[in-house]
Amino acid sequence: MKFVAKTLYGLEKVLAEELVDLGAADVQAVNRAVLFTGDKELLYKVNYCSRTALSILMPVADFRIRSKDDLYKGGLKIKWDSYFEVDDTFSIVPVVNSSHFGHTGYAGLILKDSIADYFREKTGRRPSVDTVDPRILINLHISNDLVTISIDSSVIPLFKRGYRQEQSVAPLNEVLAAGILLLSGWNGSATLTDPMCGSGTIPIEAGLIACKVPPGKFRKYFGFQRWKDFDEELFKKVKLRADSLIIPSPVKIFGSDISEQAVQQAKVNVSNAGLNEAISLQVSDFKTIKTVDEESFVFLNPPYGQRLQPDEIDQLYNMIGTTLKHNFPGTTAWLITSNKESVKNIGLKPREKHTLFNGALECILLKYEMYQGTRKKEKI
Repeated sequence: MKFVAKTLYGLEKVLAEELVDLGAADVQAVNRAVLFTGDKELLYKVNYCSRTALSILMPVADFRIRSKDDLYKGGLKIKWDSYFEVDDTFSIVPVVNSSHFGHTGYAGLILKDSIADYFREKTGRRPSVDTVDPRILINLHISNDLVTISIDSSVIPLFKRGYRQEQSVAPLNEVLAAGILLLSGWNGSATLTDPMCGSGTIPIEAGLIACKVPPGKFRKYFGFQRWKDFDEELFKKVKLRADSLIIPSPVKIFGSDISEQAVQQAKVNVSNAGLNEAISLQVSDFKTIKTVDEESFVFLNPPYGQRLQPDEIDQLYNMIGTTLKHNFPGTTAWLITSNKESVKNIGLKPREKHTLFNGALECILLKYEMYQGTRKKEKI
C-alpha cells in the first residue's frame, strides 16, 4: 500500500530516515511530507513509533479533472464501502489550490455529495457528516487539476502525544522538538541540558528517545482503529513489540527555567510521560548554570521577542552567547529562534543553519560548537 507521512517544513529528511528505520520501502521526501509503501502492520507501527510525522495518510484515489463535475464523478468511482459503513460518520478536510473552485469548502461539499450518493445507490441511505468526532476522516488535496483523495489514519495529529497536561505561553510543538533532537544527531548517547525548558517539551522528547519509548504510547486512539478492516490483534502485537524495547535512560537529561511556574508545569508533564527517573528539573537562571560534563549537548528555545521589549531581547541573546562561551566549554549548543536580528547579539559564529517552522513562525535552528581555548585550524 502507498502512504503519505506529513511533517513540518525542514524535517522531511529526518522523517525519511526514521521511516526507513521503521521498515518502510520506496521512501521519497517531498515538501512537508514523505511518500512510502508498506503493509497494514507498518501503518500501525509508523503511527505508534514515528517521532517526526504529523499524520499518516492512505491515498485511495488520484485523478485529473477539467471541471468540478469530474471531482464528483471521480469520487463516485471509489469503493467507499471497503473503508466504512453507511452507519459510520465521516468528515472531509479539503486543501485546494485550483482555478476550478472558488473556495476550498466548495470542493469539499462536492466530494461529500459524491460519497453520500455512492452509499445511497448501494444501500438506499447516506452516511452522516460529523465534523467534531468522525469515524472516518477524509483528506481531499487538489493542486491545479490533480486530485488526491486519502483517508487519515491518525485523525488526531501525532504531535499530540498525550502526556502534555500543562503548557507554557508558547509551547514547542512536540514533533518539532523531536525533529530538532534528531536533526542535531543527538541519539541518547550524551548528556543533554535545556536551560530554558518551559513546560518541558525538549527534555521529554529527549527522554522518550533515550528510553526508546514510542511516542504513541500515551495516546487514547488512532484513526485506523475505527476503520472497517482494523486488526486489533495485529495492533496489539505492534505495541507489545515496540514497548518491549523500552530501557532506562543511559544518559543524564537536565531541564531548568527561570520561571518556577514553568518548572512546575514541566514536572507534571514529565511525570505523565513516566520519565521522572530520566529527567532532572530545577528552577535556575541560565547564566548561573555550568555544564555538568564536556561533549554534552545544550538545546535552547529562548523567547522569540513577542513578549519582550527589543532591548530586553537583545540583552537576553547577548547573555546566551556569553554564558555558552564561559560556562559550557566543550559542548555542542543548538538554538531555535524566529528572531534573526537578535541572534547577532550572541556573538558566536554558527556552524550550521537550518530553516524550520514553529507553527506559522519561520525559525532558524543554529548549531554552535563551544571549543575550549583557541580552535585549531581545520584541515581543508
